[in-house]
Amino acid sequence: MPSEQTSLDGGSPKKPSTSIAHTLATKQQEISVTEFFEKNKQILGFDSRSKSLLMGIKEAVDNSLDACEEASILPNIEVRIERIGDEDYKISIEDNGPGIVHKMMPNVFGRLLYGSRFHALRQSRGQQGIGISATVMYGNITTGKPAHVISKIEGEDEVAWGMDIFIDTKTNRPVVTNDKAFTWEGRDHGTFIEYTIKGRYITGKQSVFEYLKDTAIVNPHAQITFHDPDGTKTVFERATSEMPPKPKEIKPHPEGMEIGDLMKYAGATQQKTIKAFLKNDFSRITDRLASEILEKSGVDGNKKPAKMTREEAIAILEAIKTCKIMAPPTDCLSPIGETLIKKGLMHVLEGLRPEYYATPVTRAPKAVNGNPFIVEAGIVYGGDIPSDSQVQILRFANRVPLLYQQGACAITKAIQDMDWRRYGLEQRGGKGIPFGPAIILVHVASTKVPFTSEGKEAVASYPELSAEIGLALRLCARNLKSHLNKMERKHKTHAKFEIVQEILPDMAKKAADHLGKPVPDLSRTITNIMNVVWIEPTVEKKKNLRTVKYTIYNYTRSERTLRLHARLPKECVNLTLFSNPDFLDMNDEGKANWEVKSIPPSENHVVSFELKGELADTFDADDIYFSGLNPTIVMGAEQLPGDWGIKGMEIVQSSEDDLVSDDDEDESMEAEDLGDE
Repeated sequence: MPSEQTSLDGGSPKKPSTSIAHTLATKQQEISVTEFFEKNKQILGFDSRSKSLLMGIKEAVDNSLDACEEASILPNIEVRIERIGDEDYKISIEDNGPGIVHKMMPNVFGRLLYGSRFHALRQSRGQQGIGISATVMYGNITTGKPAHVISKIEGEDEVAWGMDIFIDTKTNRPVVTNDKAFTWEGRDHGTFIEYTIKGRYITGKQSVFEYLKDTAIVNPHAQITFHDPDGTKTVFERATSEMPPKPKEIKPHPEGMEIGDLMKYAGATQQKTIKAFLKNDFSRITDRLASEILEKSGVDGNKKPAKMTREEAIAILEAIKTCKIMAPPTDCLSPIGETLIKKGLMHVLEGLRPEYYATPVTRAPKAVNGNPFIVEAGIVYGGDIPSDSQVQILRFANRVPLLYQQGACAITKAIQDMDWRRYGLEQRGGKGIPFGPAIILVHVASTKVPFTSEGKEAVASYPELSAEIGLALRLCARNLKSHLNKMERKHKTHAKFEIVQEILPDMAKKAADHLGKPVPDLSRTITNIMNVVWIEPTVEKKKNLRTVKYTIYNYTRSERTLRLHARLPKECVNLTLFSNPDFLDMNDEGKANWEVKSIPPSENHVVSFELKGELADTFDADDIYFSGLNPTIVMGAEQLPGDWGIKGMEIVQSSEDDLVSDDDEDESMEAEDLGDE
């Protein structure tokens, strides 16, 4: 050991000086997660007065919706904002969910990073266990007042419990006062939270009203009542009583998994061998696939998973990329679905009277970092939607509106990267957010949405996710473009049709009167001039009943046989569909088919059916397809798309049959001569 230092004059030993490192070491201490978020509130989204007021409500409403859906209860949620000072607001959110067990209430509302969904691989709105407790914390530190919580679980002998909650930021533990049981009149079960917060109430974009309106669009099964600070009451009525499918918990999917995730799972598994680990701890990995992965990677399948090296993990991940693995199961996700996306948009945007709701798109499931996800998209066009500004973008993740950081979101970037000029919208330079009378909706559903921050305001731009968003948007935009093309062609042909139907008979009548001859039958002549098969839809509306009729006019010189194809809301069909003699069949997706045989020239035929129920209005009669005819002679319907998964009729008439013959031209000339006379 080194000898002790002595002074130069031979006196007592000199003590070593304290270094800066030692001084700093005495100041180092552990901080609680609550202290961290208290000092970094902006990470959770509490970075301005207006945003903080919205974020608190958002977290409470998300929890209410999740709880109701887990208990298979149609949600009734009431939000109330009361102004009690210049910047002080009392906010309450009440739901009819299953309630919270008394002893768990303090932890749910008064402890950050405490929840039941973080480790569960299934879709839910709240997963981190931060939201509602962060709201309570923010209210505590900005106003010094506790949150008041009430909850009651179902049961005849159960009482409601109410308590006041503070959060001790040093220990991340709740401080409970006034914990009392009482009888909650008129409530069998549910939860209520009231807190006071420093905030600023705004209207317009990024407001509480807009958030609740957007929430109603993607949660059409919920009824949301809103009382604003001025006392105005708004009710977003339930658009459907159909509950969304309840997501099931699944195992991670190997597609796109990172090395750290694989090593973590291997260290925590209960399996004895790497082969058993691959087969039993991941979804879609069969015994055959596990053997194939191990063979390609050169890893010993009998080795213990905990002893897997980094190099072996990399080899396994590389081998997984070369194997054909089934897509992730969809029962862990709860997509909105095409019908309910349309229903939600129609229900909330009714006042804008849109011209067209493009058929929404729900993509097949994919995976990113081992987490399954589904992308959905919808487009609303025309009506009273402003045409001289950028399109409105509605972004959603797990049925939750994303109102902030639009520019940083993968959804916005995918929209900007598309060339919307090809689909009928104005876009300067072919890049950026397009202009036009449209609203674009994109929803990402995942077991773990890759948000850019804990505030859950924007979706990160993973390549797999961005690609799927782009594909969904293109499919939806194609539907819009088809509609615009069809309407343009139909308008032009309709104008020609009106001229021929009105002016030509009028000319013939005047000529016949002048010559003292009978008025000739011009039906054949009109047919030859038009030379189209015209499909005209009509819809009679009566409450939840829609009577749909398609009149098929054969304005050609030959008999015509064709098939019609439409996607119907299956819940709304009745016997009128199946009793129609032209009806062929309908598959599980609601894709129905009719075959109309041998319509004579100048004649017409009617196909009709009824739709009844709350989703009947989601069917657009203009979304009709045909097969069996040359598309150049058909108006009012689009040719059956190749990706519809249904085999239509082949074209049985040649294009030559659709040309006007010399005899027909002579008849047309005779009609013109009569008009000249």
